[in-house]
Amino acid sequence: GLLAILVLYLFLRSWKTTAIIGVAIPISVVAAFFLMFVSGISLNIMSLGGLTLGIGLLVDNSIVVLEAIQRRRDEGADDVEAARDGASGVARAVVASTLTTVCVFVPIVFVEGIAGQLFGDQALTVTYSLVISLLVALTIIPMLASRRFDPGPAEAEDDRPSAALRATVGVTRLAGGLLKALRRLFEGVTSLPLELFSRGFDAVAAAYERTLAWVLDHRLITLVSAVALLAASLLLLPLLGTELVPELVQGEFYVNTELPPGTHLDLNQRRIALLERSAASMEGVETVYAIVGTSNEQGGVAGERRENIGQITLTLSPPPSRAREEALMDELRATLDRQEQLEYRFGRPSYFSFRTPIEVEIRGYNLKLLERLAEQLKLQMEAIDGLADIKSSTEGGNPELQIRFDRDRLAALGLSLEQVAAVVRSKVLGSVATDIQREDRSIDIRLRSQEEFRDSVADLRRLTVSQSGKTAVALSAVAEVVETEGPAEIRRSEGDRVAVITANLVGRDLGSVSTEIVAALEQLGLPSGYEWRVGGQRQEMETSFDSMRMAILLAIFMVYLVMASQFESLLHPFVILFSVPFALIGVLATLWLFGVTISIVVLIGAILLAGIVVNNAIILVDYTNQLRRSGMAKLEALRQAGRVRLRPILMTTATTVLGLTPMAIGLGEGSELRSPMALTVIGGLVTSTALTLLIIPAVYSALDRSD
Repeated sequence: GLLAILVLYLFLRSWKTTAIIGVAIPISVVAAFFLMFVSGISLNIMSLGGLTLGIGLLVDNSIVVLEAIQRRRDEGADDVEAARDGASGVARAVVASTLTTVCVFVPIVFVEGIAGQLFGDQALTVTYSLVISLLVALTIIPMLASRRFDPGPAEAEDDRPSAALRATVGVTRLAGGLLKALRRLFEGVTSLPLELFSRGFDAVAAAYERTLAWVLDHRLITLVSAVALLAASLLLLPLLGTELVPELVQGEFYVNTELPPGTHLDLNQRRIALLERSAASMEGVETVYAIVGTSNEQGGVAGERRENIGQITLTLSPPPSRAREEALMDELRATLDRQEQLEYRFGRPSYFSFRTPIEVEIRGYNLKLLERLAEQLKLQMEAIDGLADIKSSTEGGNPELQIRFDRDRLAALGLSLEQVAAVVRSKVLGSVATDIQREDRSIDIRLRSQEEFRDSVADLRRLTVSQSGKTAVALSAVAEVVETEGPAEIRRSEGDRVAVITANLVGRDLGSVSTEIVAALEQLGLPSGYEWRVGGQRQEMETSFDSMRMAILLAIFMVYLVMASQFESLLHPFVILFSVPFALIGVLATLWLFGVTISIVVLIGAILLAGIVVNNAIILVDYTNQLRRSGMAKLEALRQAGRVRLRPILMTTATTVLGLTPMAIGLGEGSELRSPMALTVIGGLVTSTALTLLIIPAVYSALDRSD
C-alpha cells in the first residue's frame, strides 16, 4: 500500500490528491473485512493474499476518476462541476474495468480439485474489495476532489470565541504550522527526485507519441511483429515444467524407514534410537521424535502397522529455509546409507495432498507376476533423473509358514483335509472354550498346545494331527511345511489387485518426470489382463489443470460479455481482448527468468490477469469512442486518447505492480503460494501495458472501418 501511494505522489506531485486516492485503500479493506465476516471467511494466507492482490487494484478506479476530474478543472470548470463531469465521463469505463476483473473470479467456483478449494476464499476477498473500491471511486473520491480544504475567513471582533475555544484553535494552528513546516521540508528534499521523474515522464510521453504515430502508419508491420514475439515466447513453455502446488517449506520433514521383513520390534527400536540420536546432534535441528512399528498419515499409508517400519520427524529451528532442509536431508541421507539393510524415504508434511508426487499402479491378479512387473518398473524408474526414495508396495513381505497338504497321503490314511486343518488350527491358534468375568472385563479362556510343542518349524512338523490306535500321525506325514515370504499387504483399487510404485521428486518438475515414466511404462510390455495408471499428485494435477483451462476460457468469455454490454458493440470488446494473449509474453518470460514452474497457483494468476490486462485497453478505447462521438477523426482520436490516457494507464499499472512486489519477493512463510501468482500478474501486466498502448490502437484502426 505504501509503495502504491508513493507511485501516486510521484505522478501527481500533490499530497492532497494522493491522500484522496489513498483513502480508497483503507475504506475498501475494512469494508471487505465486514463482508468476509458475513460470508464466514476467516483470516488466512489465502484471504489475506487476496487483499494483498487487491491493494494495487483498489486505487485504479480512483486514479482514473481523479485524473478525469483534474483534466476538467484544468479546462476551466469549477470544482463541483469538474467533479461531477469528470466522474460521470469515466463512470462507464471504471464500471466495465471493475466488472471484468470481478467476473474472472466467477469461473473459480466451477474449478475442480485442490484449486477450487484453495482459492475460493481469495476470489471472494478480491471481489469484495474491488466492488467497494468502485463505490468509493464514484462517490467519495468526487466529493473529496470537489473540496478545496482552504481555511475559512477571519472572524469578526464581535464574534470572538471563548477563551477555551481560542486555546483549542491556537493549539490547532500550532499543529498546522508544524505540519506545514514539515511539508515544506519534505518538498525541499523531494523536489529534485520529483523534477527528475517529471522530466523522465515527459520524455517517455514524447517518445510514445512518436512511436504511436509510426505504429498507426505501419499497422501491418506492428501486428506481425507482435504475433512473432508471442510465437517466440511460446517456445519457453516446454522449458518451464508443471507441478500441482509448490511444495511449502515449513521447517519440518520426516524420513520413513524399513528394515528387512521379520525384524523384531525391539531390534527396530534400537536401530531407530541410533538414528534419532544422530539426527538430534545435527546443527539447526530443534526437535526430533520417532515412532516405531507404524507411520503417521503424513508419511506412509495411514494405519500401516509392521514391526519392521518406523518414522523419524525433524523440526528445524526458525527461520525455515529450503536450502537448510535440503542440506540436513543430505547429511542425514549419508548416515542412513551407512546402515545395513535399511530402506528409507524422505518427505515433507503436505497441507493439500496426502498423495506422493509419483504413484504408478499396475493392475492384475497374480501377485507373483505383479511383484515381478513392479520390480522391473522400479529398475527403470531408478534410471530416471529427478526421482528419489522409489518404493514398491510389493516389497518387504512378511515371513510365514505355509502348510501344503498331500491329498493322496490324506486319502490313504482316511483323513480329510478339512479335518486335519481344523486340528492344526486348534493346536496352534487354539479355540475359545469359555470366558471368565473380572469386574467389567470379559477374558477368553483359549485351549491350545503348550508353547514347547509349537515353538519352531520342527515342532510344527512333529505336531500330531490324528491318532490311529497306538500310532500317532504327525503333520509331516501328510503335509509339507515350507518357510517362505508372503506379501506384506495386498492392495486393491476398484476391485482389482494392484502394485503401487511411489517416488519423490528432487530437483525436477512433476510434469516432465511423469512423461518419462509413461514412456517407461509403454516399453514395459504388460501381459494381457494387466494395465497401468499414473496416479498420485499427477492425477490431481491433470484434474485441476483441465478445469483451470476451462475456467480461463470461461473468464475470457465473461469479460467479453461484460464489455459488449458496456460498449453496446461486438467489435470493440474484441479489439480490447487482443491485450490478453500478448500478456503471455511477459508471463512466460518472467516464469522462465525466475525458474517458476507452472502450477495451479500460476494458473490462478493467469485468470486474474485476464481481468486486469483489459482494464487499460478499456480506458483507451472508451476515450477514443468519446472523442469520435464528438466529431474527431479516427486516427486523430487514437493519437489524442493515447496522449491523454498515458498517465492514468502508467499510474494504474505502476500501483498494481508495486503493490504486488512484496508478495513477489516472497517474504514470510507460505510465500511459495503467493510469489508465483504475483510474478505471473506482474510479468503479464508490464508486457500487456506496453503492448496495449501500441497494439490496441493498431488493431482498432485496422478492424474499425468507419472514419
